[in-house]
Amino acid sequence: MVDAAHSQHLSGTGVIVYHSQNMGLVAVDKTTVVALASDVILSFAAFPIEIPGEVVFLDPVHNFALVAYDPSALGPLGYSAVRAAELLPEPLLCRGDPVSLVALNTSLQAISRKSIVTNSHEALNIESAECPRYRAINMEVIALDTDFGKQFSGVLTDEHGRVQALWGCFSFQLDNGSGSKYSAQNDTFNRGIPIFAISRVLDKIILGTYGPHRPTFGVKKPMPLMRILEVELYPTLLSKARSFGLSDAWIQALVKKDSIRRQVLRVKSSFAGSSAEKVLEEGDIVLAINKEPVTCFRDIEEACQSLGHSDEKLCMTIFRQGHEMELLVGTDIRDGNGTTHAILWCGCFVQYPHPAVRSLGFLPHEGHGVYVSRWSCGSPGHRYGLLALQWIVEINGKRTRNLEAFIEVTKALEHEEFVRVRTVKLDGKEQVLTLKQDLHYWPTLELRFDPETATWRRNIIKALDSGAM
Repeated sequence: MVDAAHSQHLSGTGVIVYHSQNMGLVAVDKTTVVALASDVILSFAAFPIEIPGEVVFLDPVHNFALVAYDPSALGPLGYSAVRAAELLPEPLLCRGDPVSLVALNTSLQAISRKSIVTNSHEALNIESAECPRYRAINMEVIALDTDFGKQFSGVLTDEHGRVQALWGCFSFQLDNGSGSKYSAQNDTFNRGIPIFAISRVLDKIILGTYGPHRPTFGVKKPMPLMRILEVELYPTLLSKARSFGLSDAWIQALVKKDSIRRQVLRVKSSFAGSSAEKVLEEGDIVLAINKEPVTCFRDIEEACQSLGHSDEKLCMTIFRQGHEMELLVGTDIRDGNGTTHAILWCGCFVQYPHPAVRSLGFLPHEGHGVYVSRWSCGSPGHRYGLLALQWIVEINGKRTRNLEAFIEVTKALEHEEFVRVRTVKLDGKEQVLTLKQDLHYWPTLELRFDPETATWRRNIIKALDSGAM
């Protein structure tokens, strides 16, 4: 499965954020819609019908995705019955605010309850799973005093029904304490995702913005490109920052900027291969960007977006090992597609390392474009030990720096040929193994997303000729 998704079948509640004659859009959490390569079926609560959907945008930072549908598939009655929710991105929710939590049960019946916001800026801290997969980082979410439990997702609204947050599902790995990596289980919790993150992307799609045009149900819409700082950050109290030697002047400036959070952001790690990797270090305290104090993740997001599509860098004021310094830090532009190219070889699902892998901070110098994210039971990869969580850097002595080079090497390999494979694991350890290729049951296939038609294509790279069977 793409990007090491933890399940093949997922379901959840989304909210219609746009509905017109040409296209409809549904916002849903990325625990429900994990990857671009997904078969999506939408069931509407307002009208009894199921229609297919297409994943059109996966936010590179926030835990939400946008799924498009064809309004004409609803029919005249369905089109008039379905409406988009009214979004209320401002003002932001604060602690003590009353909200209505609206969700759907398994019978697509609406359920709701009154709740109170207990924390409007809870910083997420989700550790990397044993098998790296998407996890929400650099996000502040909304916590409530009471909810429906983790089985129900939905929206948070005000007294007029205007949506203030998406009540989304967040996935993490739960360790039962046995110490075995095979004992870890998947678990979830629910929190509110402020709707401003969704409305910001939605406005760019509706109004038109700089970005690649994507055809969706016969309509071409520009999908925004997001400029982000590929660094994992975490909040630290100002009292702790003072103990590290941060000056009183900066303490006062940060309190003046944000008297509620009273925190600074520290660098946990930089994504491998990112523009910030060689500049920022673990433990750096981010004080300001372009002379403006920084106290929360949104400050960094807005600073990145202010750069637009220029090649300028962020002027960041950093506190490192007792010294204040100014650094020029590069950002990276990401689209909302995620993984768009993969290879199936010897039962292994091979792709470019997705963000969850790069967030660990390591890429092999021999080449990092061929990463094994999954393997199939009974395949040559399984039988000979070519398992997931490693890079293929050489095949028969030939470098495989990227998927294109990998294709060129593998298409020359014959049925039942013994192949010498050199790999590098996540911890940097190298391994050389030999496997026997089986093109009868495990042909070499390519999966590639075509942005011109918004369709996935499967190409046969190498298969056993039927006459030779």
